[in-house]
Amino acid sequence: MAEFIGRTHEIETLNRVLESVRAGARRSKPGKCIMLRGRRRLGKSSLVAEFARRSGVPSVYYTAAGMDPARELADLTDAVAWSDLPGREHYLEDPPTDWRYAFRQLADSLPDDTPSVVVLDEVPYLMERVPSFEGILQRAWDRELVNKPVLLLLIGSDLSMMEALNSYERPFFMRGTEMVLGPLNPAEVGQMLDLAPADAFDATLVTGGFPLVCAEWEPGATLWEFLGRSLEDPISALLVSAERVLAAEFPATAMSAEVMRAIGSGERTFTNIARAAGGISHVTLNRALDVLVRKGIVTASLPIALKPSKDRRYSINDPYLRFWLALVEPHMSEIERRRGDLTLDRIRSSWTSWRGRAIEPLIRESVARLLPKGPVPEARYIGGYWNRSNSVEIDMVGADKAPVADELLFLGSIKWLDRDAFDRRDLTALQNHRAALTADAVPLVAVSRSGFNCDGLDVGFGPEELLSSWR
Repeated sequence: MAEFIGRTHEIETLNRVLESVRAGARRSKPGKCIMLRGRRRLGKSSLVAEFARRSGVPSVYYTAAGMDPARELADLTDAVAWSDLPGREHYLEDPPTDWRYAFRQLADSLPDDTPSVVVLDEVPYLMERVPSFEGILQRAWDRELVNKPVLLLLIGSDLSMMEALNSYERPFFMRGTEMVLGPLNPAEVGQMLDLAPADAFDATLVTGGFPLVCAEWEPGATLWEFLGRSLEDPISALLVSAERVLAAEFPATAMSAEVMRAIGSGERTFTNIARAAGGISHVTLNRALDVLVRKGIVTASLPIALKPSKDRRYSINDPYLRFWLALVEPHMSEIERRRGDLTLDRIRSSWTSWRGRAIEPLIRESVARLLPKGPVPEARYIGGYWNRSNSVEIDMVGADKAPVADELLFLGSIKWLDRDAFDRRDLTALQNHRAALTADAVPLVAVSRSGFNCDGLDVGFGPEELLSSWR
């Protein structure tokens, strides 16, 4: 069996919940429910299957497939038959013909005095296909399941439907605890792919921490070796995962596709996005951006400063989608003609400039995990600053509030180049930008991929220290 890497924090969280179920086995209502959601292809099912395997307790794992209710019910019966639930024979002696009876039979199959795990995967399919499913689930939980020492795991990739499951005035409201699964973090990516710290961050930019994409990266291989192999294979995970994610999640209305591609190509301002998306109206663009921001595909940011600004900038939130939209999707036709070598050359030529901006969100999050350090305090908010003309741009601004701060806590610069260290010229530029933003002697922070070649910084971070923040 392949080694399961990463997700340490998530498995520990599930273990704690299972232990609370175990501790309450002889008390009333010991059952617990976790509603796990996350975008497709992030490994939710693999995580829960690994947790159930390690737990050592009886479990059943059922995955809905979007079929009619009777077929789904037959698949649930099959899942129980293949499980190690101690009372599964009772369930199979009288297979249920409706979902209300199925949950009652399932509860009767669970042990009364030791913990067990029940997994319902792809719950949104059941919400769509089974009439009154949420009400049926609520009654089954309140009347039977919560009275057993069971951990019920409800999994779904449709984020809006999973959020709705626990929303006010819906039947299952407040009956479970929400848990959101994100991608593998840079430390997990580095461990999985056997990469040095700096290379682990670069790999995170390309794979987005998607386990299925990372799985095709041979441990120890360089970025260019991985890209070369992936671009030669038209069905590689690097090429097809984004298409599948967007087909499943992406709204097809309100010009959203064109707007997303415009942002992915590097346009960040409202006016430039409208122009790149075909000159669409401001009303249409506002509607599309609303949808994309609400779904978490796009981030809308304002500069952090002591005075308010309306100069909003937009970016693709997910690193993998950002890479795919900017450097892969525009060249899919040549990749399909088996000329991925041409695409690889294009990526090489634009890699340094693209990476310089794409790395910023990851670096800011890493720095936030490392502070306070020396004279630099912890900052509740870390963002960036820019003016309308871009004559002043600051990569990192730490503040007590955002976007309009009462106090600026530090300013910082990011230099993520393969060979060039952060030097005196970079420090002078950062000092000049500080003078343009504030008269205060705000601490100065820098991040460099290739080390430092100057004095005068309050704190400097390199790849190893940044990566340690994720372990």
